[in-house]
Amino acid sequence: MALNHDEAPVLDALARYHDVDELGFTPPGHKQARGADPRARAVLGDAVFGDILANGGLDDRLARGGVLERAESLMADAVHAEHTFFSTCGSSLSVKAAMLVVTCPGNRLLVGRDAHKSVIAGLILSGVQPVWVEPQWDAERHIAHPPSAASYAKAFAEHPDADGALVTSPTPYGAAADLAAIADICHRRGKPLIVDEAWGAHLPFHDDLPRWAMDAGADICVTSIHKMGSGLEQGSVFHLQGDLIDPAELASRADLLGTTSPNVLLYAGIDAWRRQMAQQGRTLMGRALELTGRTRAAIEAIDGFHVNDAADFCGPHLAADFDPLPVVIDISELGTTGYRAADWLRAHHHLDPHLTDHRRISAQLTHADDENTTNRLLIALRDLAEHADALHDASPVALPAPADLRMEQAQLPRDAYFSRHETVLTVEACGRIAAEMITPYPPGIPAVLPGERLTEPVLHYLTSGVTAGMFLPDAADHRLKTIRVVAED
Repeated sequence: MALNHDEAPVLDALARYHDVDELGFTPPGHKQARGADPRARAVLGDAVFGDILANGGLDDRLARGGVLERAESLMADAVHAEHTFFSTCGSSLSVKAAMLVVTCPGNRLLVGRDAHKSVIAGLILSGVQPVWVEPQWDAERHIAHPPSAASYAKAFAEHPDADGALVTSPTPYGAAADLAAIADICHRRGKPLIVDEAWGAHLPFHDDLPRWAMDAGADICVTSIHKMGSGLEQGSVFHLQGDLIDPAELASRADLLGTTSPNVLLYAGIDAWRRQMAQQGRTLMGRALELTGRTRAAIEAIDGFHVNDAADFCGPHLAADFDPLPVVIDISELGTTGYRAADWLRAHHHLDPHLTDHRRISAQLTHADDENTTNRLLIALRDLAEHADALHDASPVALPAPADLRMEQAQLPRDAYFSRHETVLTVEACGRIAAEMITPYPPGIPAVLPGERLTEPVLHYLTSGVTAGMFLPDAADHRLKTIRVVAED
């Protein structure tokens, strides 16, 4: 029977709850905003306090209405998956659940070394042994693209006992992997493929976007609805297809990691996004792509700016495909850094770019943007170009060659993280084994993992980066004057 995408089961159930004036003597304790601080209500509005229990609120205590189950089935149908699971703990939880259903402590998993820190956290928590698969490095632009299918084939040849593979695609910069080829390599060995597609919620809804993970043959795909979709922060889904993974096992792993008190407002945001895209997705994404094309051309016309496109990011030994909506702008000709430019744009135009690094800023466009938002962006960028002389004093970042960014994995991430550690001056840390994760953010790809033997080029890159404006939120010492290392006997 065809599913009815006019439905939004979670949103509809919330509306019914309020319409019949249901009275709950249950959590949450604010009781539909009645107990909330009036000052909070004035800022947030009462709708934010419209959350209720999932069972015994949104649905009855035995979930006999099947509200969440119907919403998940509708999402799966909308994106051509066999099963979908909602998460209110972000893709950071979803990807851990996916990893734990594919492999287990002590076993091997092929993992692209450009993985998000949430993947590394999954390795630390699980004790899984990573087999690192190197990204495809563009040494000229100092940027990494997803690993190639050939690199995954080589890793499987060297580690045939690996339980599966994980790849991140698209990257926050819009670079996409050849997922169909990687899936084929996995499946010829009877191994599942996990795709961390946190930045790809929009991909199923327009043919001019990169092929999304389920259509490319992946077994599990993790997607953040809040990044490129209309969901609330922390709203995530993971999709499943094929017979290599038991859906009940995946649900069990998610239950093991997730909260027992999910915020149904996040469910409602996911549900509403699915309905919006099932009904209007192609039109909305078509408009977004047209607007993005015009905006890219207008930015490219500004002196000192270059907008990276498929010609820059795709080709032999680079990415396989390209999503244009993350508008990645190379500003190196302005003689400043992305860090300084981002700070200037916020201070002078109340405008926040997304990614920032030593030579780039990015403006993430979605279906929510229009001529008003992009015109404001263009005004700000033209003003930045005119005032670039004032930003020429930016501190340089010491950029290692790609080969010098990779360090020896001397211990498993879990072993090093939970080992007895000590804090040493960073200038004395070369040769020691890291006991912490150190991650430039955004995009959240660790430069240092627990268990890696620290080298001078990486330490110099990070310390010079901090001086230039790099943000390292997970380092114990954000200024990186000191670093945690495994204690020596």
